[in-house]
Amino acid sequence: MIKTLKNLKNLKVNNPSYNSIMSKSFFKEMKKNKSFYIMMIPGLFVLFLFSYIPMVGVLIAFKNYSPSKGIIGSEWVGFKNFEFFFKSIDAFSVTINTISYNLVFLIIGLAISLMFAILIEQLSNKYLASFYKSVILIPYLFSWVVVAYILFAFLSPDKGFINYVLGLFGKEWISWYGDPIYWRFIIPISYIWKNVGYAMIILIAGITGISKDYYEAAEIDGANKFQQTVKITIPMIMPIVITLVLISAGKIFYANFGDWGMFYTLPKQSGILLPATDVIDTYIYRSLKDMGDFGISSAVGFYQSCVGCVLVLVSNYVVKKFDSESSIF
Repeated sequence: MIKTLKNLKNLKVNNPSYNSIMSKSFFKEMKKNKSFYIMMIPGLFVLFLFSYIPMVGVLIAFKNYSPSKGIIGSEWVGFKNFEFFFKSIDAFSVTINTISYNLVFLIIGLAISLMFAILIEQLSNKYLASFYKSVILIPYLFSWVVVAYILFAFLSPDKGFINYVLGLFGKEWISWYGDPIYWRFIIPISYIWKNVGYAMIILIAGITGISKDYYEAAEIDGANKFQQTVKITIPMIMPIVITLVLISAGKIFYANFGDWGMFYTLPKQSGILLPATDVIDTYIYRSLKDMGDFGISSAVGFYQSCVGCVLVLVSNYVVKKFDSESSIF
């Protein structure tokens, strides 16, 4: 069998007629769908312009960058920028914070989104279901700046709602913005509250696409709602769940700083909260803002991107081993 496969592979590679047929087939397919390829040109141009051309800037990570000399003219320093980051006392803490927070966001956030999606789809009153969908999705439309003000209204030391309630019960006020320990829980809760609706809508769309025949057959066999959910709903939408996991895997090493600045705006840039709120994205920003060092900032960003790429490849490889049809590539 192995010998046959090797011969087939050699036939494909070394046979000119086979290569010619494949080439003709490719151009024939392009000609057949030329309108779709033409429609792709603007998107590919934008992708090339904003995603590939800027990759030249990765050279800054290996140079002592000077704006006056430019990228090419700046002094080459090799891995010294990376060495500075990995030898700093912050490297370990920001890396652990970034990974741990994003794992919590991924696992707990996706689980809660799935739970809400299943519960809402079980409602017989469609108007009530639509109302719940809207209420849960609304926080996703807020920017992190708005969320920061809402959070401050709850956690303000002297006028916050939570401290007001604690005062009614004779309890001492809590300095929420003065102790990092609280933010280990505040940040995940804030993120899940804001983003759970987005994943929920995607999962609801997947559940809606499941044929009702499966549920009718299960009811005939005497399966209750819980059994239908476990045996039909969850297995049928698992490909969507896996896709969401794979998409999120590449962001495990990112910290939502660029996406409206969750880790920057929620703790109000408080230095005392950095042990719990400082992540790679905020570290890059502070490196550029406080030290003005483009090289170190680029080095950390490059390190972040490389690890994110590896995580996507590893996650996709693992998924492909268990279910090849659910992998992205």
